[in-house]
Amino acid sequence: MKELYRLIINGGVLSPGELKYICEVAESLGLDAISFGSRQDIIFPNPVNKEKLKAFDKLQVVIPSEVRIENMVTSYVSADIFPSTSWLTGDRYLYIAEQFKHNLKLRVNITDPKQRLVPLFTGHINFIASEHEDYWYLYIRLPEWKKTVMYPALIYSWDLDKVELAIENILKEEPETIETIFELVSDAVDSNNRTVDKPLEVPFYPFPYYEGMNRIGDKYWLGLYWRNNRYDLAFLKAMCDLCAENKIGKISITPWKSFIVKGIPVQAKLQWEKFLGKFGINVRHSMLELNWHLPVNDIEALSLKKYLVTNFDQNDISTYGLTFGVTNFSSNAYYFTSVVVEKNKQPEILGDFIVRDTYNLLYAKNFDPNTREYILHVQDVDKVELPGLLMELSQLYFEQLGTEREEAINEDEKKEVVEDKVYQCKDCLTIYDEIYGDITQNIEANTSFENLPETYKCSLCEAPKSSFEVKFLIRTQ
Repeated sequence: MKELYRLIINGGVLSPGELKYICEVAESLGLDAISFGSRQDIIFPNPVNKEKLKAFDKLQVVIPSEVRIENMVTSYVSADIFPSTSWLTGDRYLYIAEQFKHNLKLRVNITDPKQRLVPLFTGHINFIASEHEDYWYLYIRLPEWKKTVMYPALIYSWDLDKVELAIENILKEEPETIETIFELVSDAVDSNNRTVDKPLEVPFYPFPYYEGMNRIGDKYWLGLYWRNNRYDLAFLKAMCDLCAENKIGKISITPWKSFIVKGIPVQAKLQWEKFLGKFGINVRHSMLELNWHLPVNDIEALSLKKYLVTNFDQNDISTYGLTFGVTNFSSNAYYFTSVVVEKNKQPEILGDFIVRDTYNLLYAKNFDPNTREYILHVQDVDKVELPGLLMELSQLYFEQLGTEREEAINEDEKKEVVEDKVYQCKDCLTIYDEIYGDITQNIEANTSFENLPETYKCSLCEAPKSSFEVKFLIRTQ
């Protein structure tokens, strides 16, 4: 497959006016449709004239085989319609995304751990919201790294761009450890970090149904999905006009080659239903259709998906909560689905022998892609074996659903409950925990509060050491 022209859509969010302009540009280049990418970008699904494209300098275009520019992924698309961290509103996403003025060299994800629609760990730089307002965990996996590693401090919302840019600038140093990155970034950036006081918790939610007209409070949101990922330009332009008429300010792209329109007024519901009917738009695909991630413009992968979905449908198999991905041996993308169908490389054989394709099946630990651990289920199987094996995995998922939580609860019941002494800043409630120390101020773990220098200040508000008071924290061990 040839690489395609991509348009950078910062955070996967754009206004109806911006989308309409992109559609008009695509039309002038001879296209009749656009596609969406897995990083919430827009893709021209057919070749275009490079010289003609240069005339449209409003667009941030990534040209095949030229210097890479990455798109930022955010879970703005989930805000206000799916479970979310209380302080992380749609407006907050937009303010944060607006900070990033430079062309990204690294893949950046800015996500809420309480939603399931947007993957958390598919970036090189992954900012994940914490329970502390305006503070984010940072998980890093640089292009040459094998594993994703947690940065040893929480990052302030208005420092995200500075920290990301500092990491880009130290890539030439080829840092191999998170400690090296922390030291170099701390030297380069004056940031308002906060101590990590507890590990990131990512609750398990089934993959949501994200299509059709759905009511939230006094508004509706609409999810639209086209099976072939070729969105008709005439339809999109008319939809943008309808958004403007209804004073809808934003359209959000999902990583699943679909998009969501939020904020449809209740009184406009019938108008939107008539509009969709006029264009013959199907908004009630089965979950079997919606939960697949495929490479863009890959006819072979789309054909395999149709074959597998048809088998699921004929056998009345439920896949609610699961997601599936199709990939091949040459892909270097990170997985972010519950189950992965991986095509193997064909052996090099002399002569005119026809060799049938074979596949591997992998599934995420606990069927949760956010664990980032994948287990090989079967290897080198024929295409005709895949439907039965996938049904087997689906049944395994439902059999074990909830058992991890029960096991975790049982383990917790066995643990001894202890009361630990910590120190809390009276001004901003930041905790100094001797177990963790304070890496933001080069205080090593297991350093007692009494042994802190008298010049020690709160890592958040810079209150003096005397502003801390003793508190007791309940822990299990």
